[in-house]
Amino acid sequence: MVDKALKSNSLAGWKDASLTEDYLLGGSIQICQPKEGFRVAIDTVLMAASVPASSGHRVFEAGSGSGAAAICLGNRVPGSEITGIEIQPSMVTLAGHNIRLNELQKNVQVMIGDIGGPPPPMLRGPFDHAMANPPFIGANEGRVPKQRETAIAKTFGMTDISDWITGIHLQLKRKGTLTLVWRADKLHLAIAALMLEFGDIKVFPLWPKPGRSAKRVLVRARKGVKTPMTLLPGLVIHREDGTYTSACEAVLKGGSSLDF
Repeated sequence: MVDKALKSNSLAGWKDASLTEDYLLGGSIQICQPKEGFRVAIDTVLMAASVPASSGHRVFEAGSGSGAAAICLGNRVPGSEITGIEIQPSMVTLAGHNIRLNELQKNVQVMIGDIGGPPPPMLRGPFDHAMANPPFIGANEGRVPKQRETAIAKTFGMTDISDWITGIHLQLKRKGTLTLVWRADKLHLAIAALMLEFGDIKVFPLWPKPGRSAKRVLVRARKGVKTPMTLLPGLVIHREDGTYTSACEAVLKGGSSLDF
């Protein structure tokens, strides 16, 4: 059951304050999230599965939302330490609830912070790795979601992808990795921003079905190195009949890593 106090207080900003209880990684993770508004997609799970973290590593997440990616990573890599920032106070509260729900308080935390502003005083960098699922709709594209929380999560306001990459760069150790989920049709913007301070850029397409164009890609880069960029085969998400491929299902249901 969802805590009634959480439902009535922390979600006061939503027009519809109801929550759904959802499960990830084959049922090993439980996530409470708004019924209306920004919700966890498989991109989030795949991103968390592709962060090359090991026990003892510290991971920074920009834009944690309800905490799903941080929780998935914390579950997959016991002994890691994941710290996220999120601009929406109600989502920070919800993320804290989800972290406690999954008993990951010792190694996962989400705090209020804006990647385009000064880091929170409690943020202790530098980190070994970073991950982010940045907003992907430009403010002038005419497709801004009507629901406020969804609009904040998906739409660039005063910042753009280069601002996110710059903010994350400041939190990483030299040779630390950054893993992004990003739009395939705007890949050039992310690559241009990454090439200023990152190298060893790897582009991993997420193919919806065999023969279909990729709408999303995973991008990984390392701070302060000059290794050339690599385009990888990627991952096919669905078979022709709409079911998950075995490789994708292994990540989504088994919580295995996505190595590339």
